Formats: sequence, structure tokens, C-alpha cells
Amino acid sequence: MTQIIRALDEIAPNYDVLFCDLWGCLHNGVAAFPAAVAALQAFRAQGGRVVLLTNAPRPQQYVAAQLDRMGVPRDAWDAIVSSGDAAQDAMFAGAVGRRVWAIAQPKDEGFFTDIPEEWQDAPAIERVALDEAEGIVCCGLFDDLVEVPEDYRARLMLARERGLKLLCANPDVVVDMGEKRLYCAGALAELYEDLGGTSLYFGKPHPPIYDLARRRLGLGEDARILAIGDGIATDIAGAAGEGLDALFVTGGLGFDQFGPDVENPDPARLAEWLALRSQNPAYAIGRLR
Repeated sequence: MTQIIRALDEIAPNYDVLFCDLWGCLHNGVAAFPAAVAALQAFRAQGGRVVLLTNAPRPQQYVAAQLDRMGVPRDAWDAIVSSGDAAQDAMFAGAVGRRVWAIAQPKDEGFFTDIPEEWQDAPAIERVALDEAEGIVCCGLFDDLVEVPEDYRARLMLARERGLKLLCANPDVVVDMGEKRLYCAGALAELYEDLGGTSLYFGKPHPPIYDLARRRLGLGEDARILAIGDGIATDIAGAAGEGLDALFVTGGLGFDQFGPDVENPDPARLAEWLALRSQNPAYAIGRLR
């Protein structure tokens, strides 16, 4: 049975490390949540370590710069591990070939051009038109403010006919940018699979991003890790797959599902909602604090 808590410090002594999601937990894409920042700072002040584990399709240094712009202080975290980091490894390893059709925005440029040290000598990745591509790399919609996945159906059907694999740099399906809900790369990857294509995933809930986080912090098998997130199919399912306790932030993507008070989810509604999705996180909280 999921225990609803009021604040992270109620359970913090039970854990050494937090794997904390960003969007919906620490910020809303526009501004940081002060109470969430304070909770992470307090956890670190007591000797804990914090990994910001995000499905952002950009390498971690770009995520850090974005957090700086939002005013998230660097004493709130120890490391950042992004879906972009894990997916970059796969791309430079040639998972979808060397000539790729890139579905991305200018903000994703670093995914292709900021080559990790271990891949400096690898053959170059060339971005080409769809009809010349060996594979697809999807960081997100070209214009997520106006486009929806259906806008890509015809092009994805052509890709499927050519047998191209799609590397998904962000398994999230949607995020909330302030008050606006936007589609992510995961929505295109799901559509491609529905059409009969093959999509490859490297962010939450898939193992590569968790393996990378453990390596970056040098965590052993005995590390007591708590995963925090608002994505039931990414953060919470991923934690379950890794055998980790999870803290489900109900005031994120599902903020309107658990009663009128976002800060205090209704236990009966929460239990029913989780049961329908076959998930049972150890804890839940309205908003991270």
C-alpha cells in the first residue's frame, strides 16, 4: 500500500541516494519549485547524494545550464544523468547507422555536435534527409508548440517501409511547459511502433540510464536509493524495474487526478488510479518538499 507523506524528510534517513526527476518535480519547464529545491538541499546537508535523472534529450552539461538559468542552485544536486547522455552513447556506437534523419530542434544541437571523449575517434554521424537515411534519431518534435505526433504519420510510414530503426532520445510522451502540455520524442517513438517500426529507448524506464547513474556515482549493490518522479510509466515503472523504492509526485503530470487539493492527494483516488496502472510505489506526495 502506497504511503502518502507530507515531506521528504519523513523518509530521508532511510536512503543514501536520490534519483530525482526534473520536469514536474523540480521545475515546470519555466521556473524552479523552491520547496523542492530546499528538500534536495536538506537531503544533501544530511550526507545524502542527489542524482538528477532526467529524460531530457540533451547531454548533462546542457541540462545543468538550463537549471542555472532557472535559478536551481548547484548545491541541490551532485550529478545529472540524462536520457541524452545514454542515447548519445548508442548513437555514436552506430545503433541506427551513421547517416541519420534527425527529428530535433536547435536546442538539441549539442546532442549531435558535443562528442563525448570516448567517441572522439568514432566515424562521424551525418544528418541527412529521410530518403537518404540509414536510421532516425528523435530528440523531440520539430516544433512542439504547435505540432502533434499525427503530423509525422506519413513520414514515419515511409521510414517503416525502408526498415529504419528510430533512436528515441527522450522516452517521455508529454510534459507540461507552464500551463501548456507538449508532446515529446516518446510520443513519436510510440507512434512508430504502432505503425510497425522499431524504436530504441535509453531513458527512463529503460535500464541504460540507471546503469549510467550508478556508474557516475560509483554506487554499489548495497546503496539505498529512492527514485522520485511524477511519470507513472517512466519514473515509477523504471524504479520498479530496477527494484528501487519510489516516491510518486502526484502534483505533476497527474495533478488533476487525485482530488481538488494538489498538495494533499486523496488516498482512495490515488489507490484506484495506481491499481489501474498496476503500480505500487512505496510513497506518494502532492509536491516534492
